[in-house]
Parts: sequence; C-alpha cells; structure tokens
Amino acid sequence: MDANGQQKAQEALDAKIKSFFDSAPPLRNIEDISKDLRNFVEMNSPQAEQRCVRYIDNFSSGHRGAASTEYFPKAGYSVVFLYRKGTCQPYCSLLPEDPFLECFEFTQESGIQVRQPYSEPVKKAISEHHAAIADGRLLKLPFTTIFEYLQMLHMVAISLRSIGPHAFFYLAAAVSDFYVPWESMAEHKIQSGSGPLHATCSGAKDATGLRSEWAPTAYCISFKLETDVKILLEKANAALKKYKMHMVIANELLTRKEEVTLVTGNEKIHVRRDPKLVGDEVEKHIVKHIVEKHSAYVDNSDHKVSRASGSLK
Repeated sequence: MDANGQQKAQEALDAKIKSFFDSAPPLRNIEDISKDLRNFVEMNSPQAEQRCVRYIDNFSSGHRGAASTEYFPKAGYSVVFLYRKGTCQPYCSLLPEDPFLECFEFTQESGIQVRQPYSEPVKKAISEHHAAIADGRLLKLPFTTIFEYLQMLHMVAISLRSIGPHAFFYLAAAVSDFYVPWESMAEHKIQSGSGPLHATCSGAKDATGLRSEWAPTAYCISFKLETDVKILLEKANAALKKYKMHMVIANELLTRKEEVTLVTGNEKIHVRRDPKLVGDEVEKHIVKHIVEKHSAYVDNSDHKVSRASGSLK
C-alpha cells in the first residue's frame, strides 16, 4: 500500500473511531472514574436494545486477566483492572464459583464464619487483595457494555500517556469482535412476535485508537483466540501488524489454560505451565516473559531519548 493509500485507510479508521464515541451513551459515573484514575496515576507516577433485556454476548470468564493481575504487582507493576461485572476476580482462583454461598456458614450464635475447607483460601484471597489495594498496586473498574469498556480504556490511556513507554496495556478482556451501534438499537424491549431478528454489527476493534492516538508510546499486548490451531499463528501475526501491537498472545480454545504462544515481530515463544507443579498457572510464565520484553522496550526507548537529547546539545 502506498503512502496515499495508507493515509486514506487511517482517515477511514479515524472516522470509525469518532463515530463510535460520538454515538456511544456517556458514562454515568465518569467523574468518579476520572478521580480514581487521577489519584491512582499520581500515586504511582454487545447489547441489542438500549434498555437492555436481551443481549448478544461473548464467551469469557475473565480468568486470564484476573490470574495475570495477581502476578503483575509481584513484578513491581501497578494495575488498573478493567473487568466485566460477574467475571473472575484477582486473588479468587482458589475459591469456588459462588464463594459467598459456598465458603460461609452460620454458627450456633447466629453469626457467620468461613467453612473449614475454605479457611486458608479465603484468608489468602482477602489478605492479598487488601494488601494490593492498600499499597496502591490495584485499581478495579467494572464495566458491562462495550460502550463503557472502550470509553474507560480511552480514559485510562489518556491518564497514562504522561509516563510514555513505562505504561503497557494487557488487552485480555474478550471483547466481542462485533457490536450493534447504539443508534441502531431498539429503544425498548424487542417483541418476540415481530418475527426473526436481523442485526447489523460493526467491527469492535475498528473503534479503538489505542496505538495511534491514545497512548502511542505505551507497550501494547493483545490476544488471539481460535478454535482451529492450524490458523492460530497466522491470525496472530495478522493482528500484530493490523493493530500495531508489540505482542499478540495466541491461544487455542481447548488448551488455553495449559499453553500459549507469544508472538512478536521477530520471534515466537511457546509458553506452557508445568503440570507436575501443583497450582502452577500459565499466566505466571506469561507475565515473566512480558516483564522481560517490556523492560527491554523501556530501556530501548530511554536510550533513544538520551541519544536524541545528546544530539541537541
């Protein structure tokens, strides 16, 4: 593609991004989110109806992002954790699916206590979670719709722009590839007697300007999930180039909790958990490699700045 073609493609993408944010409903608690983000940064210097009854959803438990969030603070990072309401939470991997009902029981004095089998996991989850919050290492921001997610991602990116390459984005949220534009949604509940439902969806990733405008110098990582392992690496490579990511983590649906491939511009790193080690998670090994890559990226960026400053003297 020549320079003129690239410019037209970028203009088309910019138009899509502008259209998305112009039409999206505003965040209800934008002031509180802005305040929380501002304080946090300073400390560490798809629906089908508008009034939603039915929605088109994307399969995801949120395990990858939640598990990874536990390891990043241990590596010295502070984490802004954007999570879909109802999905997995950091420090809760050892708890049952419904911890509130399964981990607690009444005492004879009509009080509530932790059931013995879950005593240590609950103690560990609570202590590590509160420690991360108290140390300023974790800020949790919930979302429900793709409109909320992308607006909040935009706010986070703008807030972190000042720290340049020291910021990085780990885009583990399994946001649907498609969404129904807000202006195309029915305002009220769609009636089942009105016949078959036809929905025209737009591409969700076209609405993100993370690499081009919001945080152009941050280190960015996205994920590629496929059910066909034969096309997985090809699709990951394509996503790496199309969205200008620094790394794409390729995972196949059935083996995603056992192994992944880290795809960069010049190498492919196969990462897997050790099945012989009790409690070993693939996210631990993913984070280890990412920290190494991000550190090298920061060092290289700092070196470029120093060299540029030296040439101006």
